Amino acid sequence: MNGPTRSSAKPYPFEPMLSNPGALDRLDIRFRWGGYGIRMIKFHHTTFPPGRCVQFHKHSDFEFHFIPRGKGRVILENESYPLHEGLMYLTGPGVMHYQEADAQEAMDELCLHIDIQPLPEEEREPEDAWGGRWEAAEAEACVRRLEALPKRPAPDQFRAMDCFLDAYRAWRDNVPGLYTIIKQSIIQILLRMTQSYASAPAMDLPSRDMKHYRYQLAVQFIKDNYMNPLTLELVAERVQISPRQLQRIFREQTGGTFSEYIEHIRLQHICAELTESERTIDQIACASGFSSANYLHYVFKKKLGTTPMQYRLKHRVTGAEAKASGDAAE
Repeated sequence: MNGPTRSSAKPYPFEPMLSNPGALDRLDIRFRWGGYGIRMIKFHHTTFPPGRCVQFHKHSDFEFHFIPRGKGRVILENESYPLHEGLMYLTGPGVMHYQEADAQEAMDELCLHIDIQPLPEEEREPEDAWGGRWEAAEAEACVRRLEALPKRPAPDQFRAMDCFLDAYRAWRDNVPGLYTIIKQSIIQILLRMTQSYASAPAMDLPSRDMKHYRYQLAVQFIKDNYMNPLTLELVAERVQISPRQLQRIFREQTGGTFSEYIEHIRLQHICAELTESERTIDQIACASGFSSANYLHYVFKKKLGTTPMQYRLKHRVTGAEAKASGDAAE
């Protein structure tokens, strides 16, 4: 026989890996996922020539097997199962297994072998860290499901095999974020394998108080654009709700109206300008979204009980006195 025989001549998706099938095995990849430390032991492509067998053995770690091409069989504990393209199986910690390629046809395998260890409490991310609680919950659920997977092959319904090629190409092309791509490829293999065996229960992901969330979006937009003409309709469009809803949200959150809130933000900036800058009242009014100095004068007097010029004089005198007092104390 001149080499492995194949059941079809269709293009092989993992052809790029054949030039250096064990390249990723040389990398010492270790990372934290939730409350677990994960160490990559093997992450490679291998080919079983026709009739090749691997005698019964077991590992203390997790070993993920995928069949991208060819056929053969695997014995998991005492049960024998046929293998063919598109199947996968897990030989989790302590699972005795035997692998064999078909007598007439070679069998390719993608193998991920990892060690998963719970981290000491002091090495775990705090639950209040960015997404810490949710990542920890997802990692915990995934590991628990891996430990409970049936000892039998299953179809790779969610294309976990693609992750091998993603990681290999990232290494081959030395792309930015290579470590992160390999890490995410490994995590995706774990998640997709568990998903293929059984539907995971719905996870209670963090949810928002949508009224408060939209209020925050509107407030941030107003603070970023207070110097421009702002209407209820414009801001409502930005946060994707109706003007009537936005007005109601502002009444609930501030006790006042949308327009009153914008005036409040503008007056905050104007007070700072009057105290700290040399710009004229006209210039400050124009830069703060007021149509004229006269209108600013009207609003300022109504809200603060004084005119912009009186406010400037009073606070500049107060500031000068405070500075003089500080200099004297030194």
